Amino acid sequence: MDAILAALVALMALAAAMAAVLSTLSKAAIFALLAIAPCVYRYRKPIYVIIKTLPRDLKFLWRYANGIIRSKRWGRQNTTVPELFTQRALKYPDAPCFIVVDDRTWTFRQMAEKSNQVARVMQDHVGLTRGDVVCVFMPNCGEYVWTWLGMAKVGAVSALINSNLRHKPLLHCIQVAKAKAIIFSDSLAGAIAEVRDQLPPEIKLFQLYGNCASGMIDFGAEMEKHPPEYPIITDKPQYRDTLLYIYTSGTTGMPKAAVLPNSKYLLVVVATVHMLGLKSSDRLYNPLPLYHLAGGLVGTGAALVDGIPSVLRSKFSVSNYWSDCIKYQCTVAQYIGEMCRYLLAQPPRPTDTQHQVRIMVGNGMRLAIWQQMVDRFKVPQINEIYGATEGNANIINVDNKVGAVGFIPKLVPESLHPIALVRTDEQGALVRGADGFCIRCQPNEPGMFIGLIAQGNASREYYGYVDKSDSNKKLVRDVFRKGDAAFMSGDILVSDELGYLYFRDRTGDTYKWKGENVATAEVEDALISALSRRDCVVYGVSIPQTEGRAGMAAIADPDRSLDLKKLAKDLDLSLPSYARPLFLRIMNNIEITGTFKLKKLHYQKEGFDPDVIKDPLYFRSGADFVPITSQLFNDICTGKVKL
Repeated sequence: MDAILAALVALMALAAAMAAVLSTLSKAAIFALLAIAPCVYRYRKPIYVIIKTLPRDLKFLWRYANGIIRSKRWGRQNTTVPELFTQRALKYPDAPCFIVVDDRTWTFRQMAEKSNQVARVMQDHVGLTRGDVVCVFMPNCGEYVWTWLGMAKVGAVSALINSNLRHKPLLHCIQVAKAKAIIFSDSLAGAIAEVRDQLPPEIKLFQLYGNCASGMIDFGAEMEKHPPEYPIITDKPQYRDTLLYIYTSGTTGMPKAAVLPNSKYLLVVVATVHMLGLKSSDRLYNPLPLYHLAGGLVGTGAALVDGIPSVLRSKFSVSNYWSDCIKYQCTVAQYIGEMCRYLLAQPPRPTDTQHQVRIMVGNGMRLAIWQQMVDRFKVPQINEIYGATEGNANIINVDNKVGAVGFIPKLVPESLHPIALVRTDEQGALVRGADGFCIRCQPNEPGMFIGLIAQGNASREYYGYVDKSDSNKKLVRDVFRKGDAAFMSGDILVSDELGYLYFRDRTGDTYKWKGENVATAEVEDALISALSRRDCVVYGVSIPQTEGRAGMAAIADPDRSLDLKKLAKDLDLSLPSYARPLFLRIMNNIEITGTFKLKKLHYQKEGFDPDVIKDPLYFRSGADFVPITSQLFNDICTGKVKL
């Protein structure tokens, strides 16, 4: 009864307040209010959305505009990455550019001089000119950056090869680049020696540091023979020239070389600096591999172009992540989702909150651990990025929305958005309407993330891969109107009513593990070779509290004659560590029919639970595969077993 009386009193007070307001208005004003009231009521939901998202969208549009202005100015001036770096090096020669953990600091002067010598050596020994390709095969270090920067000064392309690759995948990456030379560090000389006999005889091999084997050129010694002045250039590099090849797994086959021109590198720079709101006083911590876009572009571009120093670690260390940030006074730290899980699994330490990190930026942070990261490590701003190395559709979460990988601004009309979510069927194929065009997804409806292509616009151009047939496989045409085209990400995202985008799953025959894309066809090829042509199928399976999907292979072995220890050894020789299957399912036969893909999805859903699957199951442990028991299954799912 008391509650009812209180509600009546509140309503009377509200009515009195409204009457008081109306009494101060003219009849015309009252009439206008009454006239627009039905319209406001009818469109109350979109009005609410616009008001709710206005601060976010204005911040995004302001930062976007500033970045695009710089990008367009560089385009008009036909500027390249080495030119912008050189301008900064001349202005601030003794400022730190890269700081390598437990090693040394590279100033702008040193980076400039070393890269100049690299260029001169390659001109002298290889006759390197604009458009030629050289493979760079090194672990994370300052030398890595000044090596490809030196190549860029003469307009050559550096193919950045994953330092974990060996044997067939390594050979493939070298061959597809059509490289004139390979520059590698002494720690990777053994990997080069393993494929040396299969390399073209004309390709030149340069080793940095250590004792060189016969036929290999001592890169450091050759550099010392040349002056540190800028190389003499007869064919000036251009803004749209290719700068780097970055290898990425597509939906099928071996790693593919994605084309990255100067224009896209510089677009990543302005996106990093402006979208994150970086300042000249910031210092970025980068434990990510320099052969990928996140570590190699996001983690280097702000240093080379805008002078924001980057702290490089040769390899991610969970026990040193925060202590490194403290020691080197980092204010921005990079991550991938798997790292965050490892960080949370560590026992609490004082260093968890003694750092000065104000921004963490990366991709793949799961919704389940996002808030845990904020609460435990007291990082005020987390910026999740989503995009593909070879694509033109990149987005960022600029306002700390938990779980979101980005958003679609509500201030901008839908028809002007360069990105979209479109409907797909269960197999990931695009669904078209009666008019033959793709159908935009409604809020909370999962769909394929695509980027509309506009050649001539640096932020929307599509460069794809070195192999143009691979590039065309990622394209869809006649999307929303006749003649248009878009890049297909292969990923399923979903948008809420406020425009925030959330990652759902990957489509096609690719899964992500240890921060790397794994093409199932590549793993299947390696398995078939090792299995003496037995039928097999590869897919990714989810593990609780673990990022991505772990590799699993279903193998036809009806007589159970398979030597699993030999199989493990063969896979080690043919696949990088992240692509080797963790789980095996031994079956009597695998049906290879038109429903093959559907069967793969069925296997994927069944996972690796021995209480569900009656086929023999095995787990990769050390140099062998061991049977999966109920106890081992539980230990894997609860995190007791290291993956």
